[in-house]
Amino acid sequence: MLGVAKDPLQHTSMYERMEEESEDSDGEGGLGNVSRVIIRPPGVSGKAKRGHLCFDAAFETGNLGKAELIGEFEYDLYLRPDTCNPRFRFWFNFTVDNVKQDQRVIFNVVNMNKARNLFNHNLTPLVKSSSRPKWQRLPKKHVYYYRSPVHQNHYILSFAFSFDKEDDVYQFALAPPYSYSRLQSYLSFIENRQQQNDKKFVRTSLAKSLQNRNIDLITIDEISCKSKSLRTERSFIRVIVILSRSYGNASPASYMCQGFLEFLLSTHKIAKILRENFVFKIVPMANPDGVFLGNNRCNLIGQDMNRIWHVANEFLHPEIYAIKNMLKEIDNSDIFQIDFVIDLHAHNSLHGCFIYGNTYEDVYRYERHLVFPRLFAAHVKDFAANNMMFNADDKKVGSARRFCCERLSDTVNAYTLEISLGGHYLKDGKTVALYTEDGYYRCGRNLARTLLHYYRFINILAEPLPTDVRAKKRRPRTHQARSRSRQRYEVKPRPKTTRCSAPISYTNLSISYDSGGSSDEAFSPERHYRYAPRSSHLSGYRNYYRNPSSSLLSQAQDQFTLLRIKSGKFDTLDCGYKIGSKIPTRSIPLEQNEPKFEVSINIPPKPYLSIIDLNQLTRGSLNKKKSNSFEYS
Repeated sequence: MLGVAKDPLQHTSMYERMEEESEDSDGEGGLGNVSRVIIRPPGVSGKAKRGHLCFDAAFETGNLGKAELIGEFEYDLYLRPDTCNPRFRFWFNFTVDNVKQDQRVIFNVVNMNKARNLFNHNLTPLVKSSSRPKWQRLPKKHVYYYRSPVHQNHYILSFAFSFDKEDDVYQFALAPPYSYSRLQSYLSFIENRQQQNDKKFVRTSLAKSLQNRNIDLITIDEISCKSKSLRTERSFIRVIVILSRSYGNASPASYMCQGFLEFLLSTHKIAKILRENFVFKIVPMANPDGVFLGNNRCNLIGQDMNRIWHVANEFLHPEIYAIKNMLKEIDNSDIFQIDFVIDLHAHNSLHGCFIYGNTYEDVYRYERHLVFPRLFAAHVKDFAANNMMFNADDKKVGSARRFCCERLSDTVNAYTLEISLGGHYLKDGKTVALYTEDGYYRCGRNLARTLLHYYRFINILAEPLPTDVRAKKRRPRTHQARSRSRQRYEVKPRPKTTRCSAPISYTNLSISYDSGGSSDEAFSPERHYRYAPRSSHLSGYRNYYRNPSSSLLSQAQDQFTLLRIKSGKFDTLDCGYKIGSKIPTRSIPLEQNEPKFEVSINIPPKPYLSIIDLNQLTRGSLNKKKSNSFEYS
């Protein structure tokens, strides 16, 4: 009927849709997450049987708004949009249980808002079960991302799956979830682990979110705790600010932040140097409400947390407002100076790890701004230099990096560090290695190593002495070599044979060189030369001083050794040398009471151009040519 609004994703299936609304957690007509919804075939009622799938997303970081059965083995899944903002629909996280042994199904995620994403480039959903708690990627051959004419030509994510255990609960997600509760448990664990006499960090709360959740701040300041005298020696204390998890779907950023924090609190030499020289301010979760609700980008009131920095206020955006006040307070201090503000994010359209930066009219500031990304690329093997971007786009005016570079001092370098939800390219440039939790941790540790490299590069920290450099790792003493075979083979001695030089016959072509020039003078028949002891210029006589009787005479009579010496006249009066025309004559004085030797060297003339007769190099003709020698004209 004309004039009646129609769902753009509505389509005809082999099962007629039920008129009543599907069950969900809040009874809001599909606006909330589903809660223990059992999908039964048409005409089936009563108690659910094995194979009637039960969907659930009413838990922390969960997202699934609706599930419908459209075929015997096929389900359409609808993502719940962000709270108070229907634009963003990309993150999903839900569980399935009440399955049947070897039941095969096809799930279609039909309402994703991003057509350009990593599902076009080998990204697949994650799955785990109650008996196998480790996340695993689905095989690419079972995942399809395509335009569906049945769904108004929208992009659809379809993946096939086979349930192999009836008692297991299966969970599917876009990326490994990192919840607000997990962060609180981790911070409490490391806080209780540190000793009372040696506290490496202080945990405080910047503010409360709209749903009364903590905005945690981790401060690492060993300069003020142990080395207060350094404050008088320096004009200021350098501060590094790390922000993370502005978006709910950026769970890899939380893993990267945890890897950075674990490395910084460890006993590693690099971590110890960084703690003793710099102050770190770390905000591990800047949008706790969006993370808890399972939103894609927004907070509780539907605001994009990385686009409202320039208009943030304490009533609508208490998280960003508190972080802004902290940055301004440190920047206006006479003791502290902010060097870095690094915002950790996860990218859903590009592979690898890369950095977004700013552009400046000041050329010197812009060049200084490019140093850190270049050093970071040297420490990270999965760095994607082609994805880096430095701009001053008006659309990003509300982002953290744009706000910090415009509102704070000129010494602040603000970056957005992105890591892919998918993976990174290997050296061949074609194969994609998908990220795991360990890969995200590693990127955080590399960030800490790059900070040390940066401050050594700008001469804030001294370079280590050669004795301080860690030696190359060797095998431990407990290492045992491979067991060799017990079977021994007897080595037979080599039979003794007489050795004699095989003569080479030359055929004279009667072609001689023209005489004249310095080259002919160098090959005069007889020349007396007094060599300077310990002279290292002539390579053939470096051992003259140690054994003049054997080394010098034997090498002087060798024509091939003499031919390696460049032509030129040798001055025998001052014992100097003159080779070529460009090097001036330099006299080498002899030490007192040092013996002088004069050796007569017979230098043969240059031979005629000859050809070796290879036909005579046979085993039978070698004895006949023993008496032959080199022929010279």
